[in-house]
Amino acid sequence: MASTTTLLVLLIPLLWINVACVAGNFNKDFQITWGDGRAKILNNANLLTLSLDKASGSGFQSKNEYLFGKIDMQIKLVPGNSAGTVTAYYLSSKGGAWDEIDFEFLGNLSGDPYILHTNVFSQGKGNREQQFYLWFDPTADFHTYSILWNPQRIVFSVDGTPIREFKNMESNGVPFPKNQPMRIYSSLWNADDWATRGGLVKTDWSKAPFTASYRNFNANNACIWNGGKSSCKSSSKPSASSASWLSQQLDSTGQQRLRWVQKNYMIYNYCSDKKRFPQGLPVECTHS
Repeated sequence: MASTTTLLVLLIPLLWINVACVAGNFNKDFQITWGDGRAKILNNANLLTLSLDKASGSGFQSKNEYLFGKIDMQIKLVPGNSAGTVTAYYLSSKGGAWDEIDFEFLGNLSGDPYILHTNVFSQGKGNREQQFYLWFDPTADFHTYSILWNPQRIVFSVDGTPIREFKNMESNGVPFPKNQPMRIYSSLWNADDWATRGGLVKTDWSKAPFTASYRNFNANNACIWNGGKSSCKSSSKPSASSASWLSQQLDSTGQQRLRWVQKNYMIYNYCSDKKRFPQGLPVECTHS
């Protein structure tokens, strides 16, 4: 990870914060799907917590399916020694040729940074991993993790700062998630066979239960899919009344901040891994 100036670190949160401030209602928007009581909805449905102990983790999913959206969730990750744990937050469809948009937070030993793992699946094919460190402690407070998904691109953002963009390159033969509605999922689970230093560091169960917390879900700018129809009038030609996010792209400032994150905090990029792709990098890597 390259060094950065203190000034930039201070300016990024101040200049580019664009986060959800309207609290969602977890009872209305989500259902707990597993964990045998380890997942809890609290504080008048404004807070949701997932817990993991040696017996089980826990998870939840959205009641709605979405086909395109700008979706925000504030998450506070497992504090302290989180080695071996994974907190996953993602969009996914069903079936063998599923689509998926992933945030995964790989725990670590106390004092070592979390690894933010991202991936995009289209028609059942993934292998598009990019990994990052964060420029703050994601366990000390809530931070906003956002997915902008429209017909032209997918943008991953943290506290409004874009960290990754995956463009629609179907014209070059690259499948893009745009036909299958997806639910939002999140889970906290044990993955100490691979999550921390390739599985060398195991989960310390004396620190259990491990807990991650969620608040301020916002999917007001999203197309709900119900009965084979979208709540948006058009998925490709947004009207003035349906907001610009359906055609939103990064402006010059957003592109600059994206480059800043990728230069200083990206620790793995599949598009740079020539050993993994000896026959040539994936098409999207050479056209982006």
